[in-house]
Amino acid sequence: MTERFFIIASGVFLLAALVLLWRNNLSAAFVLGTLGVVAWFLSYRAQLRAKIAADAPIRTDDDIDEN
Repeated sequence: MTERFFIIASGVFLLAALVLLWRNNLSAAFVLGTLGVVAWFLSYRAQLRAKIAADAPIRTDDDIDEN
């Protein structure tokens, strides 16, 4: 769910950046483009975290040493 949110946010930010670039508002286009790239990286990070969590073995209380 988190990945989908960040992918959608990335697309919206990049689309808005393109519109602002077309209207020759370069500084705002840069900021929105940067936010779009950051949102894409966050979606990629969420995907990797979900994959790692799914691949990790489940630890039980018997596996933990209580010293």
